[in-house]
Amino acid sequence: MVSRMMRMPVQPNKAIVGKNAFAHSSGIHQDGVLKFRENYEIINPEDVGIDQSEIILTARSGRHALKHHLERLGYIIEKINLDDVYERFLVLADSKKEIKDDDLLLLMGDGTERNYKDGITIKLLQVMCGDPLIPTAMVKLEIHEKVYEAVASGNGPVDATIRAMDSIIKKEVALKEFHIDAIHGGSNDTSKVNMRVKYGDKYYAGYGFSSDIVKASANAYLDAINKFI
Repeated sequence: MVSRMMRMPVQPNKAIVGKNAFAHSSGIHQDGVLKFRENYEIINPEDVGIDQSEIILTARSGRHALKHHLERLGYIIEKINLDDVYERFLVLADSKKEIKDDDLLLLMGDGTERNYKDGITIKLLQVMCGDPLIPTAMVKLEIHEKVYEAVASGNGPVDATIRAMDSIIKKEVALKEFHIDAIHGGSNDTSKVNMRVKYGDKYYAGYGFSSDIVKASANAYLDAINKFI
């Protein structure tokens, strides 16, 4: 609340209330948190405005953390050889700083580059906004080789775009986090958008890049949506 009222974001490494205070990447910490959260967290993340703890997959993560994320993505652990998956996970983790959902889906796949990004795609995005115009977005999405179109208005171009996408997808999705960052700087720079949405009782992260912040936001939202569609 203080951060919102002062319009100043809380830095991730801020003690007690920073996001990193509830992010765990060490294998022993992850195992302890998954078994009994109070082992390493003395307060609830919700008490300081953070939705939940975050288990980050790195080369230091153990089997328990890997199992947690695989179950979150819908895999039935009893039907897979976790030891074999973990060995392949370590090889991949040694070459990357952090393992994302994309990497896990590829790891569990047939060795090809196919993953959930072959699902819903944006075929057209057109936005009209300004003063005193009402922000309006027209979106065309391709779902299973069929194209669906929707038009919606909102309190801004990003809001209008998300509303239009929601009217096509028809899922009860709640946007929980939305961050826009310039990669280098300048008005013509490429923007990076991070989103976190809630669907059911699970959270999904999405990432998008573009020199157009509306398109980057749409890509990030769709990236998150495709993880549970």
